[in-house]
Amino acid sequence: MATIIEMPKLSDTMSVGTLVQWHKKVGDVVTNGDILAEVETDKATMELENFDDGTLLEIFVQAGDEVPIGSPLAAIGDAGEKVEIPVVPKTEITETKKDIVGTEKPEVNVGKEEALTPVKAESAEIAEVKKDLPKDTLSDKRMRVSPLAKKIAQEQNIDLNKITGSGPHGRITKADVLKTSKVTGDIETISTPPSPEPRIIDTSTQDSLKDKTIPVSKMRSIIAKRLLESKNTIPHFYLQKEINALPLKNARAAINLKLAQLSKENVTKISINDLILKACAETIKLVPEINSSWGENEIKYHGGVHLAFGVAVEDGLVTPVVRNADQLSLEGLSIEAKGLISKARTKKLMPDEMSGSTFTVSNLGMFGIDFFSGIINPPNAAILSIGASVKKPVVDATGNIQAGETMILGLSCDHRLVDGAIGANFLKFLAETLENPASMLI
Repeated sequence: MATIIEMPKLSDTMSVGTLVQWHKKVGDVVTNGDILAEVETDKATMELENFDDGTLLEIFVQAGDEVPIGSPLAAIGDAGEKVEIPVVPKTEITETKKDIVGTEKPEVNVGKEEALTPVKAESAEIAEVKKDLPKDTLSDKRMRVSPLAKKIAQEQNIDLNKITGSGPHGRITKADVLKTSKVTGDIETISTPPSPEPRIIDTSTQDSLKDKTIPVSKMRSIIAKRLLESKNTIPHFYLQKEINALPLKNARAAINLKLAQLSKENVTKISINDLILKACAETIKLVPEINSSWGENEIKYHGGVHLAFGVAVEDGLVTPVVRNADQLSLEGLSIEAKGLISKARTKKLMPDEMSGSTFTVSNLGMFGIDFFSGIINPPNAAILSIGASVKKPVVDATGNIQAGETMILGLSCDHRLVDGAIGANFLKFLAETLENPASMLI
């Protein structure tokens, strides 16, 4: 019997995935470990791995289609085997069936994230059911177009009515839109246009300026949902402490100079962020209460220190996780962090590289931000906010004023888990470590 390949859950916040491209076609022989396709989630683009040996018998969705978790993608079995069409549970397709015979419009319920099968009229399952219906029952005159193709057409002002779809039952795909653009010259490029040069706006033409709207990406939608949930359900309180940043900067320069002198191959330069992550890992061991999570009826104190840190990407922000950071050397932590940053920017992070954090660090110092208060990343008990190092007059140990450089540390805490004294102690010990960076290298 053929095996149905379903859309897997590839991240902890994923509810739907977009089929980017197929690496195999119908009729290909596939084995365990083969990459069938690429799937874009709310956080990254990931490879869909095959776990069955056989022949790719059917493909139910096309490139550009958005597919809910658990929905069928393809079928694998013996060559020539008849594939049973995946059936949507009756409770989910009652209204959709009415639409098939042209009697009523479907009422699509998009509020249930737990639904395992698509309920939209253009789902793969419904398309397959339509194939077996008499032609006279297919009275639905709606245009069939993939979400990605529709988005590109809207952005480039392309008339979809002039395009003949090459997908199942005439469905217009991304490839159809791109092909049309090459033939007709309706669009010059699909890539993101470069940022315009600064210009002086003629106020006399302001009436002709138009607003621009773009669809909300899956990543941005998930970010909005999680941050709103965090602020509405977690009782935040905020602490801050200003530290002397010069010892940290001097330590970084000295370490990188020493690494260069060793003439090691593929030397990894240490960044300020690496030193901060290392200091956090060491400080958490002194204040373990900060390394906890709130449950309905229990508080969980984590044995491992798994540090998440923010990485800005095109569509928003991702937080890859350095696991067991307290067990890594400074160089090892730096190598791990830089590897995760590279994967984040190329959308190649795996699910286990974005989940399971116990503490989060967000650094906006490189953007020139002096201070900010981060929003807690659930289920963490706190998030550390790092501002820029600022040159300013400071008072030294002898009471004299001299030129110095300072940095503000901010700590946002979940008051259900972290009391003021615990948060204050954490910032105190962290400040001592950062102002005496040699202590974390011993």
